Amino acid sequence: MSIAKIIEVNASSASSVEDAVKSGLKKTAETVKGIKGAWVNEIKVVTDDAGNVQEWRVNLRITFVVA
Repeated sequence: MSIAKIIEVNASSASSVEDAVKSGLKKTAETVKGIKGAWVNEIKVVTDDAGNVQEWRVNLRITFVVA
């Protein structure tokens, strides 16, 4: 039997959603072991006055095994 836990993490990137997800997972992996997957819960962008994307933000639900 194994038990999994889910945590929520917010991450951002100036270049892409994919980069935001990768950086969120990489940073989380520094302290959390046994990561098995993640859901992208939410995607948000920060724009300038002209509507150009300045930053991509994601909310991740990361699953990892605890036992």
